[in-house]
Amino acid sequence: MMLLAVLSGFLLALAVPALHRVAGRHIGWVLALLPALLTAYFASLIPTISGGENLLIQNQWMPGLGVSLDFMVDGLSLVFALLISGIGTFILIYAGSYLKGHKDLARFYVIMLSFMASMLGLVLSDNLITFFVFWELTSITSYMLIGFNHEDAEARKCALQGLFVTAGGGLVLMAGLILLIFITGSYSFSEILASDLAIHEHGYYTAAAVCVLIGAFTKSAQVPFHFWLPNAMAAPTPVSAYLHSATMVKAGVYLLARLNSSMDGDALWSYSLMFFGAATMLTGAYLAFSSTGIKKVLAYSTVMALGTLTMLIGVGTEKAIIAFVCVLVAHSLYKGALFMLAGALDHETGTKDITKMGGLWHSMPRTAIITGLAALSLAGLPPLFGFVAKELMFESVLNSPSWSWGLLAAAVASSILVVAVAGLVFLKPFFGPARTTPKQPHDAPFAMLIGPAVLTLLALIFGVAPFLPATFVLDAAVSSVYGSGVQTALALWHGVNIPLILSGVSLLAGSLLFIAWQGLHPTLHAVNTAGSRVGPEAGYFRFMLGITQIASWQTRVLQNGVLGVYLLILVLVTFGLTGYTLLTRHGFQLDFDFSNGYFYEFGIALLIVAATVFASVTRSRLGSVASVGVLGFGVALIFIHFSAPDLGITQLLVETLTVILLVLVLFKLPPFVNLSSPWERYRDLTVAVFAGAIMTLIMLAALDIQYFDSISSYYIENSYGLAFGKNIVNVILVDFRQLDTLGEIFVLGLAAMGVYSMVKLRAEDQHKS
Repeated sequence: MMLLAVLSGFLLALAVPALHRVAGRHIGWVLALLPALLTAYFASLIPTISGGENLLIQNQWMPGLGVSLDFMVDGLSLVFALLISGIGTFILIYAGSYLKGHKDLARFYVIMLSFMASMLGLVLSDNLITFFVFWELTSITSYMLIGFNHEDAEARKCALQGLFVTAGGGLVLMAGLILLIFITGSYSFSEILASDLAIHEHGYYTAAAVCVLIGAFTKSAQVPFHFWLPNAMAAPTPVSAYLHSATMVKAGVYLLARLNSSMDGDALWSYSLMFFGAATMLTGAYLAFSSTGIKKVLAYSTVMALGTLTMLIGVGTEKAIIAFVCVLVAHSLYKGALFMLAGALDHETGTKDITKMGGLWHSMPRTAIITGLAALSLAGLPPLFGFVAKELMFESVLNSPSWSWGLLAAAVASSILVVAVAGLVFLKPFFGPARTTPKQPHDAPFAMLIGPAVLTLLALIFGVAPFLPATFVLDAAVSSVYGSGVQTALALWHGVNIPLILSGVSLLAGSLLFIAWQGLHPTLHAVNTAGSRVGPEAGYFRFMLGITQIASWQTRVLQNGVLGVYLLILVLVTFGLTGYTLLTRHGFQLDFDFSNGYFYEFGIALLIVAATVFASVTRSRLGSVASVGVLGFGVALIFIHFSAPDLGITQLLVETLTVILLVLVLFKLPPFVNLSSPWERYRDLTVAVFAGAIMTLIMLAALDIQYFDSISSYYIENSYGLAFGKNIVNVILVDFRQLDTLGEIFVLGLAAMGVYSMVKLRAEDQHKS
């Protein structure tokens, strides 16, 4: 059942084109039935998981490689599965109305369903390799979704940027997962988490931790990789809403939370999460406050929330993990709602710029009410669940075992900015003087408001009665991340305490910032423009430009269409690496013993060398062919002298055929032309001598090594007993090496046919003449 639940999105995606032709404009409602059913299925697991039991479903895939489609359902994965499928239901309904009449609507749903299935597989996978497969599938499908409007150059550029950053981080993550498998000896998350192995003490731990952190940071847009996420707003709004609330960017946070109980306690892990999380939180909050496009404002506030989640995992205390789970759920609810509402504003007014909106309360009252409630949760104000989450966040950083005051300052500053951001999202479009917009504004259709309404209502219910989500699933999720059983005591009101005072300070200062925003915005815009020239995104573009320049250089120098250059590089690299390995791994001693040599052996060797040199330097084609023939016949003499008459005969016949062929075509060739400079010829000579010397050394080294006894004694002992032959050479050729001999006969046959054809052709030519 679990396997079907995970893969059902891929299966339904195959049927989307046919369903679209049948369902027409109701396709969103039809497809939304699948995530709705999945939500019900996952909800049916809540009693089991909240009771303290984890489910492990095993399915064999490639057992020989240790890869299986195993799924683990615990509190953490269940929360994510409910968010993915639940919010996904409303996203599919919303998209049908938002993209109504779009020519590529069916293609959109195919990719979106695949994206949903990939994310479900990621959070439920127990096998590390399967997890990585789904991890990369989310990168690929999100790339297609961000670049959905592929005729737009900006959309293509942003899609490529997101893919490059996340897929590059994915390659680093793959190395980290492999190291983790090597350290623990297991492919299973559940076995790694249940093991008492001291991972931190292993020699490869630091490399594994760094690789995992980089992979997670790129996926979840942590500083300095945060720039790709706001640019992903080039995607249609349904994609943005789903991407930011329940999928993709939460994948990195999920991985950090999943491995936290095994990695926690190590300074590298904890301090990295706290530092980069706090930096991302502050950066996202500032950039959200300084932006004007409503989708950009919300995107940067997502960066802020992702930094907050990462920081809380790094703090690692029980309170911090409780705050992490609550911030995760609260952010998913209000951010999914706000993005869909931002899309409704854009859809009904024709603009995304909040400076061009105003006074929309009267024309869009239902949209305004829902936006106001969602903005309250974003700002962390009661009675929304965002308030509960923010109070817990303040409390956890106050009691952080490390960097308490620094983290608290970052949290308060971010909260102040987010209050101002919430004001920009709600008050700026709906209040103040009415402004003329490209389209006559009116409330969005029911299909575009039902999702935000339900999500905001849940945020309100969870805020008024936070014990409800805690009892059902949040306690189990906290226990999964923390590594031991935890009982939360969530409440809307804890009395007057420091977190409440900090919330009041944030509300007051944030309100003042919102009031001053109009005057501050030109300065903020100038600062952002100056910073964009030296920031991480500028570094990304310089890096991409560098790759292009390197590609251009290597194409011009290495892949320039000249066959000689290709051969030169191939020979130089091959023999260079081989020679380096020979010298460093083996070594060699040149012990030449010529005492047993005969004068005619030296004569044959000198003849071969002389023929080789003459063939290389002569300008006569006939002389070159003749010298090559001398070389071949010399090799044949060596074969015959060292008791290999079969090889010698084959060499003689093939060499004869080769010489005849060369002579026949000799007169058809154009005269010699100098196509290379003297420097190039000396260069080629040097490389050729180098390759020949390395090959000679390899052969000499091979002669020094004998892993097995010579097989000669076996032939001598068994030629008569097994093959009933007294001529050992004949027995070897016919019985022991019959396939080799058959191959030589085949070569000789081809040579004979070639000679016959050439002789006959020559005779016919003479007859015609």
